[in-house]
Amino acid sequence: QVELEESGGGLVQAGGSLRLSCAASSGSPSLVNGVGWYRQAPGMEREMVARIISGGSTKYADSAKGRFIISIDNAKNTAYLQMNSLEPEDTAVYYCSRIVATLEGIYPFGSWGQGTQVTVSS
Repeated sequence: QVELEESGGGLVQAGGSLRLSCAASSGSPSLVNGVGWYRQAPGMEREMVARIISGGSTKYADSAKGRFIISIDNAKNTAYLQMNSLEPEDTAVYYCSRIVATLEGIYPFGSWGQGTQVTVSS
């Protein structure tokens, strides 16, 4: 059962902004334990865009640094990805996932949702 639902994607011109949402279903564990945003462009591997772990530490892909901001609203158990200065290269399906820290690194876990399509026109 998919318990995270992404929304907020759309078509935007280069330089524009979008805010994506990742809502956990009722009764789900808190996202404050760790959540990440990932994206997959056609023909490409899924890649991490941004993540936030317990304690508030964040990490961004180089392509997202200075433009994207990940945050969590604990009361709503919803994570957000504010995307500014969007570029055509940001066009992809965006997914959110819980993440878990292991000795080997930090990884997504659980089922992937439908994602939300972001299309940036030049």
